[in-house]
Amino acid sequence: MITLAPARPRILPGFSLSLGITLLFLCLIVLLPISGLLWQLGQLDLADYLRIMGSDRVLAALRVTITAAAAATLINGIFGLILAWVLTRYRFRGRGLMDALVDLPFALPTAVAGIALVALYDKSGWIGGLLERAGFQVAYTWWGIVIAMIFTSIPFAVRAIQPAIEELDPDEEAAALTLGASGPQRFLHVVLRPLLPSILTGVGLSFVRSLGEFGAVIFIAGNLPYKTEIASLLILIRLDEFDYPAAAAIAGTLLALSLVLLVAINVAQNRLQSYLRSGG
Repeated sequence: MITLAPARPRILPGFSLSLGITLLFLCLIVLLPISGLLWQLGQLDLADYLRIMGSDRVLAALRVTITAAAAATLINGIFGLILAWVLTRYRFRGRGLMDALVDLPFALPTAVAGIALVALYDKSGWIGGLLERAGFQVAYTWWGIVIAMIFTSIPFAVRAIQPAIEELDPDEEAAALTLGASGPQRFLHVVLRPLLPSILTGVGLSFVRSLGEFGAVIFIAGNLPYKTEIASLLILIRLDEFDYPAAAAIAGTLLALSLVLLVAINVAQNRLQSYLRSGG
């Protein structure tokens, strides 16, 4: 006699209904705004697009944005790894507070963050005053943009790396120590190597997030054309001038760059994970 296993209760509706709700939500929240941008971008021919993107001001804004995002991502990759390691491997008083502070940039409005950074790094601020006496200015410079981007994107690096550190087997580190591996060898081969996919994801998301940052940057950047003007601010300026094609061209370029980076990160992460699992 064949006994049928009881059907597992479904908390959510069936697949078809769940998929339909998911696709509807994505269309309304994600695809519809992107479609509007692409439609506006489609009104430009190639010559107009190249003329807009080839202007000195646009190129300068893109250069400032990309270089500052790259610098912020590099710093986040290093200190995000250290911070994730401390939060995962050590137990100390105040750890819960430190762990909560990592997520603060997610909850804090970016404009508020920008105002707070100006208050700190302006020459009349606590940190800015000390740096000013040392002959180094942060507020209203390229470095101010970098600091604002670090603040808003550091959670992406930490939260992507933290679960991977939790999955590391301490016995492997102990075995490497028993076999005579030095500290750098244990770090590079036992710790860092399996963390590479997560580090790649964290820094990639940090970079993409920094590309589109606006609120935290405009207060501390100074917004000088050709010097400290970022691409997202230039988009707003073009919208205020009712130059919608130019705004769409710049926004579409940032969108395309972000999508390419996200796809490249996913492909590289999958290949790197496959390579590590194969023992390469």
